[in-house]
Amino acid sequence: MPIPTAPDAQASSTRPYLIRALHDWCTDNGYTPYIAVYVDASVQVPMEYVKNHEIVLNVGIDATNGLSLGNDYVEFKARFGGVARDIIVPVDHVIAIYARENGQGMAFPVPTESTPIVGGDQVGGPSDGAQAQTQDGAPAPVVGLRLASVPGTDASTAEGVADTNGGDDDPVPPTSGGAPRPSLKRIK
Repeated sequence: MPIPTAPDAQASSTRPYLIRALHDWCTDNGYTPYIAVYVDASVQVPMEYVKNHEIVLNVGIDATNGLSLGNDYVEFKARFGGVARDIIVPVDHVIAIYARENGQGMAFPVPTESTPIVGGDQVGGPSDGAQAQTQDGAPAPVVGLRLASVPGTDASTAEGVADTNGGDDDPVPPTSGGAPRPSLKRIK
């Protein structure tokens, strides 16, 4: 017997549910959950830590205050350079959530419709707007992605990572010779 569905019902996105589930998994296993965020004008983060329209944020319990992983927004307070900042990220701008310690997590597609950053050019995706397409011209789903850690990188001090512990653990603004961050790799 088929499961009845409403004919015109639009299902909600699975992204916020997956983000919450992976955050819980990281926390339950003693890992530090990080989110990679695609930044445009709709995202409220410290812009001095944004590089190539992306920022990585520590969303662990010890690094945030008032963390809310809602269906529409990820919201919390975090310290950057010793200064508390309000962070507001639309859920569709979270492009990955993963455990800092082992890189296990999930990647999501970059938002296709972006809002220009105030005072800047139109924002393109991390790959300069190039995106795979299906035969009918629709964007191809992102599948087979995994996060690969960069050997010798201590992600807790990587650029653009929020940390509320204060003092020496606060990130420093990015420099041209900064340490490499974990990267996404497509698995075929």
